[in-house]
Amino acid sequence: MNGLVLCRVSFLSIYLGCSGAQGKFAYKLFHDLFVNYSNALRPVEDTDRALNVTLQITLSQIIDMDERNQILTVYLWIRQVWVDAYLTWDKDDYDGIDAIHIPSSYVWRPDIVLYNNADDQFTGSMETNAVIRYDGQVMWDSPAITKSSCKVDVSYFPFDGQQCRLTFGSWTYNGNQIDLLNGLDTGDLTDFVENVEWEVLGMPAKRNVITYGCCSEPYPDITYTLLLKRRASFYIFNLLLPCIMISFLAPLGFYLPADSGEKVSLGVTVLLALTVFQLLVAESMPPSENVPLIGKYYIATMTMITASTALTIFIMNIHHCGPGAKPVPKWAKKFILKYMAQLFFVYEVGESCKSPKQQLGHLPTVQVVSGRAVKEEQKAQTMEDDSDQYRVCTKTQCLCHHNSLLRNVEYIANCFRDQKAAQKQSGEWKKVAKVMDRIFMWIFFIMVFFMSMLIMSKAI
Repeated sequence: MNGLVLCRVSFLSIYLGCSGAQGKFAYKLFHDLFVNYSNALRPVEDTDRALNVTLQITLSQIIDMDERNQILTVYLWIRQVWVDAYLTWDKDDYDGIDAIHIPSSYVWRPDIVLYNNADDQFTGSMETNAVIRYDGQVMWDSPAITKSSCKVDVSYFPFDGQQCRLTFGSWTYNGNQIDLLNGLDTGDLTDFVENVEWEVLGMPAKRNVITYGCCSEPYPDITYTLLLKRRASFYIFNLLLPCIMISFLAPLGFYLPADSGEKVSLGVTVLLALTVFQLLVAESMPPSENVPLIGKYYIATMTMITASTALTIFIMNIHHCGPGAKPVPKWAKKFILKYMAQLFFVYEVGESCKSPKQQLGHLPTVQVVSGRAVKEEQKAQTMEDDSDQYRVCTKTQCLCHHNSLLRNVEYIANCFRDQKAAQKQSGEWKKVAKVMDRIFMWIFFIMVFFMSMLIMSKAI
């Protein structure tokens, strides 16, 4: 035992750093304190009394917040204070020495552990010195990097806040042996290093006394609740704003001309782009029934784009209605081609909002002279003077050629009239499709705008 004490005294000289007469008193004090001291037993004179241990936590840094595995890694400074009944002295007997610093492994230490520890290696606090005062008060400050389980709620991601609990208590001593007390009502944040992703709103502490099913004795613990709020700027500029800008491209598919052939392609491209963003969010979130807010926004936007693509296909079918299709119904002509077209400023080529549509003039009616009329005319001509006989023959031949020419002109005019009627019918269907395009374009623009404002309002 004497050799162990001498070894401890030689090791103590490194930590004391004192010289001269006071150094000799320090060696003597250390020898007198630990000559018959054991760090294996609880340092109380009455074993029926509980030993008060005061716990104080200082949060230094948030190292990592793993939402997918729900593990919080923080750097803490842990201060434990208690009174050791066997480490007291009269400072006047030792040249006024009122405190000494010795390795904490030399004294009895409470087995305070983090209950919700998620570290697979179960590394404890660092071996640091303990400060012993002349009245027996022992203060042990030790830094520790802890990994604790934290229930992550991503319902409002990326505008969410988390509450992570750090529960400290004795692992083997019950409340009748060690009474755990709060050093402060909250964790100390004066030396906290700001985190780029999380903002710390507070760290309140609460003392609990729990009776477990295995044991009848009470077990006190202190729970520190770390209140965190996510800094959403990174996610706004990298996940949210690109999605909003892409979403505003979807209604523009209705503005594309139907003959361009790119209306459906635009909708499919936008849908694929949003799918990529949705996968990026899903990879970083824990598998949970709670869908993140940004995930709901992506799903709603993708549903809207799917609906717009389906409507585009339907409208293109209307646009390409040919002459064989049925004519536009009367209600559609009155409601869509008249009122809705004026409301959404849809006009045909050469038509403006100021000048009314110019009506095409009617084609002249072509009448074909019949053969009977020619004969009657010839009979009337024979009654004329013989001197006009040559002129009547010439006129009859001319009328015959004129009759054939008029029949050809009538056929051409009828074909032209039928073609105009078919073009008019097709033009009406195309205008119906154009008006519907314009209606759905504004409807989807309003939907995208309100959805974007709804999710951006969460950031304010």
